[in-house]
Amino acid sequence: MANVLSTETLDAEVLDKVQALIAQHKDMPGALLPLLHSIQDGIGYVPEACYLPISKALALSVAEVHGVVTFYHHFRSHPAGRHILQICRAESCQAMGSEKLEANIKSSLGIDYHQTTADGAITLEPVYCLGNCACSPALMMDDEVYGRMNSQKVAELISDARATS
Repeated sequence: MANVLSTETLDAEVLDKVQALIAQHKDMPGALLPLLHSIQDGIGYVPEACYLPISKALALSVAEVHGVVTFYHHFRSHPAGRHILQICRAESCQAMGSEKLEANIKSSLGIDYHQTTADGAITLEPVYCLGNCACSPALMMDDEVYGRMNSQKVAELISDARATS
């Protein structure tokens, strides 16, 4: 398990934003998930350095906060690249060749899931259904879903994303 009492420090602006979001959510029933979503939406990830203030505000242990962040694939504990590439890993996409496509993408980017390319352009993440089963295999770049993908289409998509970074 990662060091949940992180030595990571947050700059004042990020810390202020996190503290404001904690204050906004702390009195809500079941506040943890909405708070984590707000933090990730606001700063792009959920820094380990905010686990302790969250745990104190919500009367949870740091381990509980860490457990939720690491359980859900949606949450990132490190900053993401300028573009998020998500590969669907659901059954329909697997049946239509997503595993081969996934291996090709990992190889061409030189990264695995939950990692970012050295140039900071692309973070690769798994997703377990994009709701695009009729057009498998599917993936999502940032907020756009693409279907019937193959290695050539993915290479073009990645090239376009890098060009707009």
